[in-house]
Amino acid sequence: MEQQLDQVAHYAREAEKLGAASLWVGDRVLAAVQPAVGYGGSGDTIPWQMNAALDPFVALSVAAAVTERALLGTNTLIVPWYPPLLLARSLTGIDVVSRGRLVAGFGTGWSPDEYEGVGVPWKERGARLDECLDVLESVWTSDPVARHDGPHTSFPEARIGPKPAQRPRPPVYLSAFAPASRRRAARRADGILPVAVVTPGGAYDPAEVVAAPLDQVRRLAETEGRDPSAVRAILRVNPAQGATPQEIADVILRTRDATDVEHAFVDLLYLVDQSTEQALDLTGRILDLAR
Repeated sequence: MEQQLDQVAHYAREAEKLGAASLWVGDRVLAAVQPAVGYGGSGDTIPWQMNAALDPFVALSVAAAVTERALLGTNTLIVPWYPPLLLARSLTGIDVVSRGRLVAGFGTGWSPDEYEGVGVPWKERGARLDECLDVLESVWTSDPVARHDGPHTSFPEARIGPKPAQRPRPPVYLSAFAPASRRRAARRADGILPVAVVTPGGAYDPAEVVAAPLDQVRRLAETEGRDPSAVRAILRVNPAQGATPQEIADVILRTRDATDVEHAFVDLLYLVDQSTEQALDLTGRILDLAR
């Protein structure tokens, strides 16, 4: 554990020096040996790279302590797993210690096995996400916080502090792949989290992957009385094994040229072993190519 934390600190510190504008964590609690749903929605396996995952709040806290400028994001935090008040406390703490650098990316995940493991019914995931968003908004922006009586959590009117460093609250981004999640994002989110998969020699269309879902969510947001231009997107780039730094950078550059998305990050899960230096070398090469 101590070695893992040292690796997180070293990577975060050096990646920021290389020019990384943000650092991101995911959220996992187990990788079932015989999963009910395989990764990606097909097959019956989960990649071995997902067999271990450091707690995202711990990882972000370490990163916050050793960096000064990089945004600290979650993509995605599986919100229905967490009691809303405890989630609010953890996220607020990260925003406070980082002096306002948290970007909260939320989703419901894809693994029924993980829901079983944390004791949360899979069928309640959407309702629990909605309620958690209600609680976070109230806790982050109100003083005192009004009494809450919801289907899954209740608490009395209360003073709850500290408040986040960002005002009125940290930005909230939501996964928006299914129709229901796009409607939720249109009502409630500051932005969405599209994903570009990069395969060796594969095709990539930023209009399909980024522009189309963002335009749809913006149109829905307008029907909700919101300013559609206020809905943004942060692109997650998922390279498959064998993808080159140039192919990864090309996806970032093509997205920047073809859309108004200004921020992207790369998940290095399948491209590096446990060597922090290898991860930093690859990070530097991608950053140089994508400038």
